[in-house]
Amino acid sequence: MSFLWFIIIGIVAGFIAGKLMRGGGFGIIINLIVGILGGVLGGWLFGLLGISTSSIIGSLLTSVVGAVVLLWIAGLVSRSVHKS
Repeated sequence: MSFLWFIIIGIVAGFIAGKLMRGGGFGIIINLIVGILGGVLGGWLFGLLGISTSSIIGSLLTSVVGAVVLLWIAGLVSRSVHKS
């Protein structure tokens, strides 16, 4: 059951991050990938700051923060590649 929650949280986090960063989602598969990678990145960042979460809302918040950071970094890389 926890794997199912992980997938659901990843989809929702990717969707929210897509709305926050670009004004729209990227489709369910890309949202899932961005959300899952964002969850890993957010967990790592929160761990560096000494913050831990144990609820579904906390996991969602962690994943959204990580996904937003991931999309921000991707945007920076994309801009630098297009300038070259």
